[in-house]
Amino acid sequence: MNAKSTHHAAVDLGAESGRIILGTLTEGRLTIEEIHRFPNRMKEKDGGLKWDLRHLEKEIVLGLKKIGDRMIPLTSVGCDSWGVDIVYLSADGTPPSDPFCYRDPRTEKFFQDLTAKFGRSTIGSLTGVQLMSINTLYQVAADVTLDPEKVEKSKMILLIADYLNHFLGGQPVAEVSLASTTQMYDPKNNHWNKDMIKAAGFPSRLLPKIVPSGTKVGVLRPELAIETGLPPTCQVVASCSHDTAAAVAAVPVEKKDWAYLSSGTWSLLGVERKKMLFNEDCLALALTNEVGFAQTIRFLKNIAGLWLVQECQRDFAQQGRKMDYEMITRLAAEAPAFETLVDPFLPAWNAPGEMTRRIAEYAKGTGQSVPASDGAFVRTCLESLTLAYRETLAALEKVTGEKISTLHIVGGGCKNRLLNQMVADATGKNVITGPIEATAVGNILVQAAGLGLIEGLAGIRQVVRASFQPETFTPQSQNTWEEAWQRFQTLRTPKGK
Repeated sequence: MNAKSTHHAAVDLGAESGRIILGTLTEGRLTIEEIHRFPNRMKEKDGGLKWDLRHLEKEIVLGLKKIGDRMIPLTSVGCDSWGVDIVYLSADGTPPSDPFCYRDPRTEKFFQDLTAKFGRSTIGSLTGVQLMSINTLYQVAADVTLDPEKVEKSKMILLIADYLNHFLGGQPVAEVSLASTTQMYDPKNNHWNKDMIKAAGFPSRLLPKIVPSGTKVGVLRPELAIETGLPPTCQVVASCSHDTAAAVAAVPVEKKDWAYLSSGTWSLLGVERKKMLFNEDCLALALTNEVGFAQTIRFLKNIAGLWLVQECQRDFAQQGRKMDYEMITRLAAEAPAFETLVDPFLPAWNAPGEMTRRIAEYAKGTGQSVPASDGAFVRTCLESLTLAYRETLAALEKVTGEKISTLHIVGGGCKNRLLNQMVADATGKNVITGPIEATAVGNILVQAAGLGLIEGLAGIRQVVRASFQPETFTPQSQNTWEEAWQRFQTLRTPKGK
């Protein structure tokens, strides 16, 4: 191996699957290799919808052992995950139970109670975060009421990726990009928001110290180093622990006037700013401020994303028609255009199960045709997401007063070339895609920056540009989207409102 190379592992966890990605950094270029992939599915357990923490731990160790078996001298490892979900630690430092999944409905009442008591505008202005019932604030409020014994007996909470860094050997801390998703964080002053925590009735003693992205938090636990065959000197780095923050760090931009779309189970569409922006327009448009690498602000909107397609695909499989993404995308391309549209912003889509039935009921309720085939269901999802992106880009331009000329799409969803072209056509923007593994790439390069191997965000993006070839989609048939755009706006503002 090249003596100048360093090796870094990204533990990249998504709602559908997890991966261990090995990155090798050599003279300003990064190569990546998927070492291990495993499923990650929420399941009903102990009266709620939960993640299987033991499963995640087991698969992560198995993936790291595959690296150790190859005698690769791993320099560092770091975990990233979705936001908002938390793990409680007992007095002995172990989790007493599996963590709730954000799709569990228990938080809705507490969301309604807190927003009614303090006002949506007040909560939004104090935290800068889009008000959603899935946010950690409402999860801990639910726990205080529904499981006070667990709260009382715990010594700390950690968000998912932060917990897994701790499991690997790192100190129990809250990496800032992940902390900023909770609606318990103050992005203006970079600390926990005591007013919101008190409002939830949650004991602040359970909150960990917040650290910057790229912080070295320890080395592999000795027993894990032995089990995996990795060097005991391998650093555990709190990279960008939030998957979108890692992905945005890997956007290969050079110019201004750009937005990003991290495309996966969720669609996170936004712009990068230096300071938080929150006002009544942001509240009305459900825009959020989350922290990125180097304390940048990811000013964005959360959209249901390819979850809609994933759930349709699961429906098809349960009905005996098991197909991969390539197949269902081909069927979507062959289906008639603009037959049926849905509103992807509706929180009702967040629940798992029976997606095709729910789309059919929505179509009937809005006076539209029910999709007539598997391809038509998928096309409905893709076209509706595309129009949601168009609306969100317009909202970002309105609130910031800045024109967006280019949309960078990163993440696994950018492999969907049909969707990429739809977005270019519907928005009139140039669309640049890649890297596909943006989250893992960003995770790895933030680790390298934290170890002093790369200089800052500009250095990270220079490595990305040198290492990965993007693909560009230009608008081809924008006019064909105008009638669909008008119909979509009608769905977004139903009669009588």
